[in-house]
Parts: sequence; structure tokens; C-alpha cells
Amino acid sequence: MDDLLAQAAQRFFSQTCQPGLLQEAEDGAPPLAAWQACQDAGFADALLPEDAGGAGLILPQILPLLHEAGRHLFPFPLADTLLARAWLHHQGQTVPDGPIALAPHGLRSDAEGIHGDDLPWARSSAHILGWLDGQACLLAVNQARERRDSVHGSLDASLRWHRSAVQPLPGAATAPELALLAALGYTGLIAGALEQVLALTLDYASTRRQFGKPIGRFQAVQQSISIMAEQTWAARMASELAFSSASWAPAPMLAALGKARSSQAAWQVSTRAHAVHGAIGITQEFALQRYSRRLQAWRRAAGSETFWQARIGADALADSRTALDYLLDRLQPA
Repeated sequence: MDDLLAQAAQRFFSQTCQPGLLQEAEDGAPPLAAWQACQDAGFADALLPEDAGGAGLILPQILPLLHEAGRHLFPFPLADTLLARAWLHHQGQTVPDGPIALAPHGLRSDAEGIHGDDLPWARSSAHILGWLDGQACLLAVNQARERRDSVHGSLDASLRWHRSAVQPLPGAATAPELALLAALGYTGLIAGALEQVLALTLDYASTRRQFGKPIGRFQAVQQSISIMAEQTWAARMASELAFSSASWAPAPMLAALGKARSSQAAWQVSTRAHAVHGAIGITQEFALQRYSRRLQAWRRAAGSETFWQARIGADALADSRTALDYLLDRLQPA
């Protein structure tokens, strides 16, 4: 099943995520036909049970799908949507059409309405599933006013709603924490994107010549690439740990560990990739600039490495067992 899904995902995203489509999304006009094709392929409902119109898959089985979505920078919140739809179904809530972005942080309310600051994926989502005033809620993006204040090419945005636009979702206290779901999704996307950044850098280092030979033959460049490879595969293993589950829901500390390690790797790999490419890596015609921008956004989204490292540390300190017993119980697959 994993191989078949990975092969189908690779074909779909490689055909769909062409440079023109990615540029349209960054220019503010996400190509909805691409999302509909993803929906029609059954990817967005893969975690839903079969009697709810899904494929009945569990977390380890969808990881190849998210790796490919990250590798090709699919400009819609596929990971968020997969997890949000499973979360809503688990809660007995109606699952809305269209892509759903998770917003465990960034929503606040005041006398003027609901404010969402720098919400990830807001420009390519139909709904925001977030946490507001101690309760889960669902917000329609088309009912919001957008304030574009993010960096160049970002798919994030700040949104404002009237208070009447909020759809509260009661009974969420027993459900997996939205922040953990969001962290889990970004772990899979980062791991896939890092593999592509490594591939781009290896290709550039083997073709760019200086002093009569490829720059990849210089020891300093080889050292940078070896560190990139180490970090890339550490992120890949962290994603496999994070997605170790017998259901659609993650083990909390494994999800935290996955996001902490993948976010750490995102910074190290992207900076070294630019060091190898030199100044040309930031130019529009090179794909690296798009990957590095997206990786930096995903690194921060749902909490950076320091946020999740602190969560793991607090959980470990609250546990009365030895460090080894804690490690074997909380940071290893069941």
C-alpha cells in the first residue's frame, strides 16, 4: 500500500506542481483545479474510514504522500486537511469541502471581532480549524478580510472575521491537540522538501565548474553537502518516528520530537544549500529560493524547534521515571 500510494503521489505532484502553477499560488491566485484534482484522487480523505468516503489509512501509510507533497511544494494544506478531516470526523462534526488549514496558535478575539495573525496556508485554504478562547472553532476564509503582511511569495496571511463567523466545535477536550496535529503535518512536509533541496544541491555542485573542475570536488563543498545529507536523513527518520501509530492520531511526544528535529534540520540544510549555490541561489530562476522560503515558513509554523524541545523537556521533568525509562516509553514507537 505504501509503495502504491507513494508512486501515485509522485506521479500526481510531479505532473501538477509545475513552476507556473507554484508561481500562480504565490501571486495570490491558487489554482483551485489542482486542489480538486488532489481531492478527486482521494488523497485529502485518506485518513477517513471507508464508510465516511475515505481510504481508512493510518498515519504510517500516509507519510509517503506528505513526503511527496513537500518534495514538490504542493501549494495547498494537504497535510493539515488530512489531519483536520480525521479530527473533525472523530469529533462527530461535519467535514467541510475544500482545503482546511490548522491554526493552533494565532487566533484571538476582542470587541472588533476575530483576528488571525500570520495564519499558515490562509491564502490557499477554504477553512481555518483553530483554537480560540479555550475552544476549537471553524472559520470560513471567504468570510474574512485579508491583510497581506507576510514575506514575498508566502501563502500565509492575517485575516479578520466578524464574531458571527465563528462556528464553535464543542467537545474537543478529549481530542488530540491541534498543535500536535499541525506539528505532525509539517514534519512530513519538511522531510520531503529537504530531500529535494539536497538533490538540487548535489546536481548544482556536479555541474557548476570553478578552476577547471566541478565545485563538488572541493573539500569544503563536500563537507557542507555531507552535513546536509546527515540532517536530511535525520529529518526523514524523525518523520517516520512521528508517524508511528496504529491509528490516525499521533503519539504526542513522538509528534513533538518529529517537529523539533525536522525544524532544526530545515535551518541547517537550507543555509548550507545557499552557501553551495552562492548568490545565484536566491534568484527567481532557481528553484532553491522557493524551497528555502517554504522551509523557513514550515520551520516556524505550529512552533519552531525550541518550542517543541521545551515541550519534551517539560514532559520529561514531570515524569518520575529514569531518563532511560522515559526515553523507551515516550520517545519510542509503541
